[in-house]
Amino acid sequence: MKRYRNGEIWEFEHEVAVATNRQVILGLDGGTTSTVCICMPLLPFSDALPHPLPLLARAVAGCSNHNSVGETAARETLEQVMTDALSKSGSNRSAVRAVCLAVSGVNHPTDQQRILSWLRDMFPSHVKLYVRNDAVAALASGTMGKLHGCVLIAGTGTIAYGFTEGGREARAAGAGPVLGDWGSGYGIAAQALTAVIRAHDGRGPHTMLKSTILQTLGLSSADELIGWTYVDPSWARVAALVPFVVSCAEAGDEVANKILKEAVQELALSVKAVVQRLGLCGEDGKNSFPLVMVGGVLEANQRWDIGREVMDLISKDYPGALPIRPTVEPAVGAALLAWNEFMKECVQEAYRR
Repeated sequence: MKRYRNGEIWEFEHEVAVATNRQVILGLDGGTTSTVCICMPLLPFSDALPHPLPLLARAVAGCSNHNSVGETAARETLEQVMTDALSKSGSNRSAVRAVCLAVSGVNHPTDQQRILSWLRDMFPSHVKLYVRNDAVAALASGTMGKLHGCVLIAGTGTIAYGFTEGGREARAAGAGPVLGDWGSGYGIAAQALTAVIRAHDGRGPHTMLKSTILQTLGLSSADELIGWTYVDPSWARVAALVPFVVSCAEAGDEVANKILKEAVQELALSVKAVVQRLGLCGEDGKNSFPLVMVGGVLEANQRWDIGREVMDLISKDYPGALPIRPTVEPAVGAALLAWNEFMKECVQEAYRR
């Protein structure tokens, strides 16, 4: 364990008296908006997890996606949020047995290795370290740590990710707004902004989105929307306009309804692509599999329920899809993944002796 340049934030460890027999697990969910770290005790091996799960501490920090904020800021955010969680729980790094970091922006083995090297600098050599895409933690939050089935995330961004029971995995979408995260909060809102400009220019139909969005942003004309968009084109800032697109659709606006219908199609296509590649539905297309649905875009509204519409489309092709709305957050899913992997390694080591 090296002394990282922000090592002073671990100074609290000198003042913490940790019970020598208490071992802990850290689970982290790092998205484009925030990073959450959960500290939970190392549970004994059991077929059934306790309900509710015993959680020692929860900490929140900013974005840890290195593609969004850069490597230095991402690393500092991760270290800070883990420090906060351990401090709140009355633990330190010597008590940690495993860490699972599930973060957006992990799209390739080189991303995993880069982040693993950060974690190795922060923790003692005995700590088991696991790095995954944040979609994997979201899946685990619905399956309580088991990697089987498919997860659809539709928040600021979107991704579909799946696993077979044999460990094969596949993903669809999740390439960011430039490469087409259609169906995401950003994608929906960006289409709405485009519709406003098109209506203003006379290239597109009249839409209620124009007056609604301009009033929401405190702008007097669509020309000012150009400046608002490019002064800070952050994904979350644009995606925050989704509720207003939904409200226009619920009020009968045809343009807003078309945007949401296209989003539903795109989200369903992402899930179908993963299911087909992994064969989760079986040869006859009727095998059951968990479909975990996560993210603000999929939450129910008064009349426009995007999540239900997506599920209806998927069920037509895959009647065995079992929709799951997680009762725990993805960071807990990451902690359960760390616990599962740690227990597997312990069992394997015991057999080798």
